[in-house]
Amino acid sequence: MHAYGLGKPDCPICQGLGFIRRSVEFGDPDFGKLFVCVCRQEEITQEVRDRLFLLSNLDSLRELTFKSFHPRGRVGLGKQQSDSLEQAFNHAQSFAGSLKGWLLLLGRYGCGKTHLAAAIANQAVSMGVPTLFLTVPDLLDWLRFSYSDGADKNFEGRFEEIRNIPLLIMDDFGTQNTTPWAQEKLFQIINYRYINKLATVLTSNMDLSEFEPRIKSRLMDPEIVTQVKILAPDYRNPKDDIGHHELSCLSLHGSRTFETFSLRKDEKLVTEDLRSLQKAYEITQSYAKKPIGWLLLTGPYGCGKTHLAAAIGNYQAELGDPPLMIVVPDLLDHLRSTFSPTSSVNLDRRFEEIRKARLLILDDLGTQSATPWAREKLYQLFNYRYSAELPTVITTASMPEEIDQRLYSRMMDERLCTIIAITAPSYRGGRKVQKRA
Repeated sequence: MHAYGLGKPDCPICQGLGFIRRSVEFGDPDFGKLFVCVCRQEEITQEVRDRLFLLSNLDSLRELTFKSFHPRGRVGLGKQQSDSLEQAFNHAQSFAGSLKGWLLLLGRYGCGKTHLAAAIANQAVSMGVPTLFLTVPDLLDWLRFSYSDGADKNFEGRFEEIRNIPLLIMDDFGTQNTTPWAQEKLFQIINYRYINKLATVLTSNMDLSEFEPRIKSRLMDPEIVTQVKILAPDYRNPKDDIGHHELSCLSLHGSRTFETFSLRKDEKLVTEDLRSLQKAYEITQSYAKKPIGWLLLTGPYGCGKTHLAAAIGNYQAELGDPPLMIVVPDLLDHLRSTFSPTSSVNLDRRFEEIRKARLLILDDLGTQSATPWAREKLYQLFNYRYSAELPTVITTASMPEEIDQRLYSRMMDERLCTIIAITAPSYRGGRKVQKRA
């Protein structure tokens, strides 16, 4: 009998059968019922886990656990970057322990969002919680396939499974095809789970402001949703130590810091020129520590404007949140490139990235092509950041009459903008001036 039993042959409770009947009186709900013996519990639990892993799409992500995650990231990250990673790690662990509410993980590609989301899923499955882990494009493909004749489940059944699964994790939210059908299905899933307060995790490399308004509204509810932004760069790209924006030229100016800036005291410059350099150095250094309002650096080519602007950017990058530094002609080229059929980013999204940058450094204003389209785009950019009072650094060698007056009027508003005029001549070539005309 033991040879054909399901339990352990030496089990004193079931004698190897694997099942027992409880000794209860007639009329008790458990009277006559078979129950799994404790000697089989571990085996059955493992079977349940294996089945849940199969259903949850976690097979290829089993190694992504909290134990394999580095809470402070790799060596060399800035303090803010490491702090944001650790905060995300702590929030993810807390969520996995309670499975209450929603968790929204935001950050660039490779920063650790998917690892943390998978770690939550793996822990939930190990506890026997039915879980579904899907990238959003795959989720939509899953639903579309359910319309086909070869599908193992019809659309209604699959849609209900997604809406009602105890834990749903949607990875790469925002990368999906934004057809009306896709938007509507996603909203129905989000809205249903929001109303019923079902545990949900979303990851995205988009800013929350870019989400569809109805979905954005629900994700902004602090009573249900915990938002966590990870500032760390791509872990898979060791060369990206800081995590610069793909449009940013700041990485090209890595050596331009406040420490490497020359106040040119060894040159025979007139006092006024030396004072203008000293003043520019002090104001930009103070601004770098706490960027508020606008900063306008004017002066001849080579006087140090770009160096000081880059020093501000590099100081902020060291804190863990690199700003976007871009030469104005390049900015317009990036916007024009979105019209190409091969572009993966549309104009609206690219423009939003630039105009809403936390700190924007615009180098060489006035050297760009002055086409009507270029002037309009720059005006829209300036006007938005002026109205929103977003921290902005601008350098220009142009005279006032050479700049679009709509831009000039905003730069001259001393309530928002601090103007720094560097009178020193070009540093390149080591020109020395003994006497000022």
